[in-house]
Amino acid sequence: MMILALESSAAACSAALSRDGELVAQFWQNSGLTHSRTLLPMVKDMLDNCGVSFSEVDVVAVAAGPGSFTGLRIGVSTAKGLVWPGNKLCASCSTLESMAWPLAHLEGQVIVCAMDARRRQVYNALFLATGEGLERLSPDRAISLEELGEELQKIEKSKIVVGDGAKLCYNTFVEKGLELKLAPRHLRMQSAWGVALAAEALAARGGLVSGEDLVPVYHRLSQAERERLERERSHQ
Repeated sequence: MMILALESSAAACSAALSRDGELVAQFWQNSGLTHSRTLLPMVKDMLDNCGVSFSEVDVVAVAAGPGSFTGLRIGVSTAKGLVWPGNKLCASCSTLESMAWPLAHLEGQVIVCAMDARRRQVYNALFLATGEGLERLSPDRAISLEELGEELQKIEKSKIVVGDGAKLCYNTFVEKGLELKLAPRHLRMQSAWGVALAAEALAARGGLVSGEDLVPVYHRLSQAERERLERERSHQ
């Protein structure tokens, strides 16, 4: 199975191509340019350099959330546009699970996935690395740093934190005496290769969807929606 994977959930943007679980190519960029400018040219250049036609791609996978609202919409819209003409299938991948997959070989360790959600919160999920895969220990969620710290203190296994919120969590929790490690730099940030690995697992579970059914998964109201609700409550 040939998978084209897209990751635009945070500051970095990437695209990857995998064939039967093996990485063929990955383009990763953290230049500060908007993903609407970089993602599609990245996909085109990668396919051209690999000598692969889009017609050979079986599945388009995307990090569907949580993450930056704008970034998620760009990634999901790009995936929907790519699959529409040929009615290809999509893999709607958890951004957090995708972050954990490149660390799945660390058997026995708890992978703490963290994205900075502002307001002293992180988007988070916990996974146990099994060596060949992942065992989910918590749902994807938006959680306060205080609540997450209390939860991690109850886990005796070795813990490693990954994601664009990794340093925030590491610095916060180490100051409080909690033992955990930072994922190495080359595995710390979100990547399309992780999305491709998550898509392989999703396909094995029969979880692929049509482009029509592909939607972002935000896990939290946008700032505009929160402010609207606050205004409505203040006028009641």
